[in-house]
Amino acid sequence: MLIDSGDWRNDGEYVLQYLKQHNITRIDHLVTSHADADHIGGNAAIINYYETQANGIGAVYDPGIASSSSTYQRYLDAVEQHDVTLYKTQAGDNIQFEGANVGVLAPPEPYLANQERNENSIVLKITYGKTSFLLPGDAAQQEEQYLLDQHGSALNSTVLYAGHHGSQSSTGDTFLDTVTPQAAIISSAYDSQYGHPHEETLNRLAARNIPTYWTAVHGNIVLESTGEQIAIKTQENAPTNPQSLRSASPVEPGATGPVTTRTTITAGDTDGPDTPATTIPATSTPTSSQPTAALQLTEVHADAVGDDANNLNDEYLVLKNTRNAPLDLSGWQIRDEADHSYTIPDGVTLQPGAHITVHTGSGDNTNTDLYWNSGQPVWNNGGDTVIVVDTEGTTVLRETYE
Repeated sequence: MLIDSGDWRNDGEYVLQYLKQHNITRIDHLVTSHADADHIGGNAAIINYYETQANGIGAVYDPGIASSSSTYQRYLDAVEQHDVTLYKTQAGDNIQFEGANVGVLAPPEPYLANQERNENSIVLKITYGKTSFLLPGDAAQQEEQYLLDQHGSALNSTVLYAGHHGSQSSTGDTFLDTVTPQAAIISSAYDSQYGHPHEETLNRLAARNIPTYWTAVHGNIVLESTGEQIAIKTQENAPTNPQSLRSASPVEPGATGPVTTRTTITAGDTDGPDTPATTIPATSTPTSSQPTAALQLTEVHADAVGDDANNLNDEYLVLKNTRNAPLDLSGWQIRDEADHSYTIPDGVTLQPGAHITVHTGSGDNTNTDLYWNSGQPVWNNGGDTVIVVDTEGTTVLRETYE
């Protein structure tokens, strides 16, 4: 199955190059999410190639809203010339794909938003075993709301392909909170004239600690599912913290370097990989743990003396560097289950065996004490979870205390 074919300026060059490189000799299902030229740019070339030099195209799936562009006309001409089966595809359809369920969630009949093409993209949810992938095309606010209204929690997916290249009008708060992806993928040019991915979208992803992969800096992104786990492979080892993506160097379109496994996620496992529990002497005792070999949570002092709100600096946690080398914490984030977040300032390095205390209140940072500058308590007296995320978006520590 091939979903979209890239920008019209490239005429399918990069997509065809990739398909040939991986010895894909037939496309059973060619899905056109919608008729914009940056999504169907290679459709004609791909149909012509597979129908004349390879083993053909099984069928084409289209939402049925036309475009006046010459790119769209060439695509339809290729379908007609080679007599490829063309299906008008809408909500409720199902694409037969061996081993997986491919459900069409949108567009509906009648169309949304006066037949605006983006808002009537074909939206697919692909489920394989316990893993799932949500691909919303260029869906924006109206189509996302339709999906929420019609499908609700059934939108929950392991991986989300961010709609409309990460535009400001897509991947909204409620949509993200409903899909609850464990990873997000963004496809856009590094120097997109539209500013994709938009800062607001990246901030929404970052606020939910969603590791994000961007084709412009990670290059080719390959997701391999076993039905239980998904291995994420990329050409470049760029950051996955959404707010750090633009700090990475761009990857040239068409780069042919190999991909390397960067991480593996387990479907439905929001706590990350299993690790042995550790016992931590603390004012509040953690009951579960996911530490790295480097960073350890040694104390959580959630119940400040007196009124918590009036004694914020007596609410604190203590972190320790357990390895034999300095640990640069610059830009790392400390979070709780309610998404309160503190970013460790640049230049904070924890020496081997050293501790650092993070106070909830205000003060001047030192080598041993940091201040969150929160105006209210963060850590629940009755129990909470401490999460530490590095600059690549990797959860390096997760501790629950009671």
